[in-house]
Amino acid sequence: MTTLPVLETERLRIRPFTSNDLDQVHQLYTVIGWVDEVQTPDEQLAVRRRYVQWSSLNHQALADLHQPPTGDRIVELKATGQFVGVCGNASLWLPMGQLPSFGGQTNSHMQPEVALMWAVLPESWGNGYAPEMGRALIDALFTQFNLRRIVATTEYNNTASQRVMEKLGMRLERNLFPGPFWFQVVGIVENPAS
Repeated sequence: MTTLPVLETERLRIRPFTSNDLDQVHQLYTVIGWVDEVQTPDEQLAVRRRYVQWSSLNHQALADLHQPPTGDRIVELKATGQFVGVCGNASLWLPMGQLPSFGGQTNSHMQPEVALMWAVLPESWGNGYAPEMGRALIDALFTQFNLRRIVATTEYNNTASQRVMEKLGMRLERNLFPGPFWFQVVGIVENPAS
């Protein structure tokens, strides 16, 4: 395996984390509400610090172990370097059999899938950055690693993420069962070369 290179689109640069990204990432996750309400602000910052440290080491460590390049990346404007958000891919164990096209079974076995994630600063919403970063990741992962498919998951009420999935050419499926909550709507895109 190899590391995923820095990706560039027309407007964006998608690069690995560095230890200098803590403040921007912490601000992003705070303003979009990706926080644990039980934790104090100091505890939340400590969690985010560990996440940034892990993310900044993850890409090279996985390459050193000859493992697939999973993890989150920083997204910034190519022209200015301004922070826009984060995106990434992870290996997730998902109950795909709960989806209609996979059988719709309540006692579905978990199976590994490659899943995308994205988060954009609210002041950058509406500019098409999430589909642009998602498309760059999908293209790189399909081309470089010949994956069979890539998925993304969200809740029923997260229509913004569902629109991004549609713009990425994903087929949306609604889970026939209420849980897990983050697996209520699943976007699936198949590798056209498979």
